[in-house]
Amino acid sequence: MSQDNIFQEIDEELRSDRMRALWRRFGPYVIGAAIAVVALVAVNEGWSWYHSSNAAKSSDELYAAFSLIDGGDLAAAETQLDTLIGDGTGGYPVLAQFRKAGVLAADGKVGEAVALYDSLANSQSNPNLRELALVLGGMLMVDNGSLGDVEARVGSLTTEASPLRNGAREALGLAQYKAGDFAAAQASFEAVINDPMTQSATRNRMGYYLAQLLSRGAIAEEPAADAGEATPVEPAAQ
Repeated sequence: MSQDNIFQEIDEELRSDRMRALWRRFGPYVIGAAIAVVALVAVNEGWSWYHSSNAAKSSDELYAAFSLIDGGDLAAAETQLDTLIGDGTGGYPVLAQFRKAGVLAADGKVGEAVALYDSLANSQSNPNLRELALVLGGMLMVDNGSLGDVEARVGSLTTEASPLRNGAREALGLAQYKAGDFAAAQASFEAVINDPMTQSATRNRMGYYLAQLLSRGAIAEEPAADAGEATPVEPAAQ
């Protein structure tokens, strides 16, 4: 069997391995940014964090859940978050639902996590929270679903009108990469790079993805100059 045939047979597995490696390397940054979005929405929407007699209790419950997560006790953290979702005040229950979805995913319950994100997307009146839930659900489906699953969640969020367009483009690009649609993946990553609102860390991450595509010959390097613009060669003197 030729070397080319061997590589062709294991290509799908390699793509999956690369996806897992990429998520292990960059996933925490993406999720951290997502939690920041929740906090910003909380401020902009004027969520009442401290204006009720139960606010301190909700704050303590959230802190306890985070401590359990940091300690690796995901089952106990999930129970704590369920309590907060049920009796919390202000914006705490919504934040707890987002955090619970992350705990479920970390505990290998990806289907439940995606279902919770989908539920949040369908129940939130705030468009930023709705889009955040769709993007986070789409991110999980990159390595646990099909390209169609990811497109169904983030496909409508890649336009300039969406504040989370680059998260959507990244999830879509990775799903396209995994599905073998390298040209589409390149376009998705380059759309992030070319967005003037993209932060340097995100732009560098997109550059890393493109470098991976280039290194395996999945996309071609941009030509140094257009062949049609080459300087004509003068004929030799007779």
